[in-house]
Amino acid sequence: MILVFGGTTEGRQAITALEEAGSTYYYSTKTGEQEVVLHHGQRTDGAMDMEAMLLFCREHNIRLIVDAAHPFASVLHQTIASVVQKLDIPVVRFERIYPPRDPDITWVNDYSELSTLKFQFSTLLATTGVQSIGKLKHLEAQGIQVYYRILNRESSIASARKQGATDEQLCYYQDASDIPIKADAILLKESGISGGFVEKVAEARRLGMRIIALRRPKWFMLHGSWFTVNGPYGLRRAVEKLLPEFYPLHSGLTTGTCATAAAVAATHRLMTGEMPAEVPVMLPNGETITVPVGYGEGYAYCIKEAGDDPDVTDGIEIRAYPRPLPKGRGNIVIEGGKGIGRFTLSGFDFPPGESAINRVPREMIRQNLIELYNHSELPSLGEGLEVGLSVPNGEEIARRTFNPRLGIEGGISIIGVSGIVMPYSEEAFIQSIRKCMEVARASGSEHIVIGSGMKSEQQLRARYPDLPHQAFVEYGNYIGETLKMADELGIPRVTLGIMIGKAVKLAQGHLDTHSRRVTMDKTFIQQMLDEAHCPLSITHYPLVTARELWDLLSPAEANRFSDVVVRHCYTHCKPLLPNGELTILLLRSE
Repeated sequence: MILVFGGTTEGRQAITALEEAGSTYYYSTKTGEQEVVLHHGQRTDGAMDMEAMLLFCREHNIRLIVDAAHPFASVLHQTIASVVQKLDIPVVRFERIYPPRDPDITWVNDYSELSTLKFQFSTLLATTGVQSIGKLKHLEAQGIQVYYRILNRESSIASARKQGATDEQLCYYQDASDIPIKADAILLKESGISGGFVEKVAEARRLGMRIIALRRPKWFMLHGSWFTVNGPYGLRRAVEKLLPEFYPLHSGLTTGTCATAAAVAATHRLMTGEMPAEVPVMLPNGETITVPVGYGEGYAYCIKEAGDDPDVTDGIEIRAYPRPLPKGRGNIVIEGGKGIGRFTLSGFDFPPGESAINRVPREMIRQNLIELYNHSELPSLGEGLEVGLSVPNGEEIARRTFNPRLGIEGGISIIGVSGIVMPYSEEAFIQSIRKCMEVARASGSEHIVIGSGMKSEQQLRARYPDLPHQAFVEYGNYIGETLKMADELGIPRVTLGIMIGKAVKLAQGHLDTHSRRVTMDKTFIQQMLDEAHCPLSITHYPLVTARELWDLLSPAEANRFSDVVVRHCYTHCKPLLPNGELTILLLRSE
């Protein structure tokens, strides 16, 4: 069982990540005033001291704690540290993402340091929360007028008054960046990007206020047993590692993330000679995860990890070969080598002839190498860097992917939008369908033919021999999603080929025909048989598969039944393609 301490934006993100598991967990907040929706989580509110937390963990068999509380909740962090040490259970700290510390801001470690600042101010707006009011009273004793921005709720107002704040000193805000009173100076907490720190600083500068910021506590960094993440993907991967049974299916890494990790490791080695066993990789959403890497002669590599998503690229080795560019050649150049495919058709992020490395992975590699240069104090490589990527056996592996159908030749693609492969094969498959549809549209064909698989495609190709190879797209079970894509892409004419097993499900309105979601409904099939004036009665017939119907119906009956099935299918499909011509063909399996 997992216990989450939240009440923050990170707490909400933790909920989102944990809800994906469908497993029970506990979500704890101090005040109970955060509005969250829990489907599998159980809420518990109220501050816990060490004894209460120990009792709760023992009674509820807590095996992992997620600390997603506010970075300045030092008492809670210390209590958690004591509890996990006593119980010997792991804890994941869900930290915020922080911008680099601005040297033009006055940074302090404690409220007491405000009295020793070298510059003078007569008015101060404190946005550090209602609990800090008592800690700022020494400024009022020095004649400084202090205003306190707090939440406009009864509990906060009552707490402020209890600490001696007057109504004239209290002001309220609607959002994180709002500054209701202009003062000589403003006091902020280093609350990170999710706490609106950047926006507050920008607004204070616009108003001409001196900016003082309280540095975030770092005490938990000293506890080696803590695992630190700064985003939902990192949290999920940490939970998968520390409590594997919580998620029924485990996530993986995209080829783009693996290529980025290899590039970072290889560049770090080139610049310093060091070979760390894992490197940080910043994902497109801004969070950072650590990725295992290895090293060879002149390159670093990362092993592709697909998790529980079925993927023929699982376990492949993606290599990165860095070399300094001659002066004046630009900054970072990314090239695909052996085992990386090349685009031969339009419809991709880059024109034909370019390496099959999509835009997001290219940008990931660039951004991560820029971070490496900017924040590691490593020696410069001159004017730029070229990173060559390769995949041993990539050409052979690519034959088992969609690449040949997409016109990508010579190897695999380096792809990925989020950087993480979520363990839902349907998500990966739907993205593949979308790319096939985009390539089909870019081929110039006004007519796209969609089928469920190889057997249906063979029949459809025989019917439309003049259409280009790219005009035939496989939808698997995702008929509704594929038709929506066709509408979004403005495809004028679509032919849907379907066999009877999926057709009887589609006719009933099931746009996703996967057997996990819908099974053959004999009662509905009987209704269609009656509608087609077929005397066959199957209600009590031991019908195992729908294709058995072809053996039970006469040719004339089969034709009438086919017309009814297609009509029902058309009723559900045509609204998804309102601006295009739709033809539905009911195919025989023989």
